[in-house]
Amino acid sequence: MLNKMTGDLDFHAKALVLRAQRQQLIASNIANADTPGYVARDVNFKEAMGNAMAASSSLTLPMATSRAQAGHIALGTLSGSTLQLGSAGQLAYGVQSQPSMDNNSVDMDRERANFVDNTVRYEATLRFINADAKTMLAAIQGQ
Repeated sequence: MLNKMTGDLDFHAKALVLRAQRQQLIASNIANADTPGYVARDVNFKEAMGNAMAASSSLTLPMATSRAQAGHIALGTLSGSTLQLGSAGQLAYGVQSQPSMDNNSVDMDRERANFVDNTVRYEATLRFINADAKTMLAAIQGQ
């Protein structure tokens, strides 16, 4: 029962963390636009989110046998609750769209577009979390 209430919130929380980490990657690419030999990095968000959700779906239940009745909720801890990009190979090198003399693969137009797109999606995720919290609060208060 508790899983159903917090599942959506957990999904959005993981998405928010991954979006923040992607924003740092894009900002790093923009900051190194003039660094000779710098290779732009990005993340496959779909793959990273899938790995994060798969890691959190496996619950370890140390007290599963100590439930008073079969219908009671088993308490468990999430294995893999910290999200780190690059740990499972989600980071990828950006493809160089225009050849440059210094072998820098940062395309500022693409990075700006990615930055804005990721910012909009980050804010949308924040709004989803806010709406979920308001819905739960309204349900608790009985409104």
